[in-house]
Amino acid sequence: MYIARQIPRALELCRQVVQPTIFPTFSSKNPPLARSYGCETSSWPPRAGQRRTLRDAEEHRSYSRARRRFCTSPVAMHGHLDPPKPGEELRVTFIDKEGEEHKFEVAKGDNLLDIAQSEDLEMEGACGGSCACSTCHVIVENEEMYDKMDEPDDDENDMLDLAFGLTETSRLGCQVKMNEELDGLRVKLPSMTRNLQASDFSGAKKS
Repeated sequence: MYIARQIPRALELCRQVVQPTIFPTFSSKNPPLARSYGCETSSWPPRAGQRRTLRDAEEHRSYSRARRRFCTSPVAMHGHLDPPKPGEELRVTFIDKEGEEHKFEVAKGDNLLDIAQSEDLEMEGACGGSCACSTCHVIVENEEMYDKMDEPDDDENDMLDLAFGLTETSRLGCQVKMNEELDGLRVKLPSMTRNLQASDFSGAKKS
């Protein structure tokens, strides 16, 4: 019976000796130590003489691990365009895969890839508009309008050779910039695209 009565007292003495070593009293002079034991900087400094229990520390570690799993990144502004100045609007119409028409007023110098992406049309632009893929392939509906465009260079022609459904009036949207002569342009989006890039063939060219 005597030994049984002494057990609570022995446990209390152990707690008083061990706990200050494991969970020291926080002070404003040692914020890194406080943070390591789960004291949030937003509520720093803690109350004088505050101690953390083992349960508090474990709960904080679990909360911190869960919180670290969540992260954010800035929203990418793909195809962001400034609106045209009054009186300088140029009209362009996209015809999507379902045959629906989407008409927009854009500014001089805007290319078709940026216009499509800014309006959430289904045009991928896998290479970021660097003329290194064919995923922004468009088909110009009117041959006369096609003839008003600048001639495609060798890089564009190489990528067009990889495009699905190539036609005589096919162009890459990233290479077609709007100007006064192209006001009223109408282009079709192909039924599908082929995501082949110039880098896919770089090894073959070297060999």
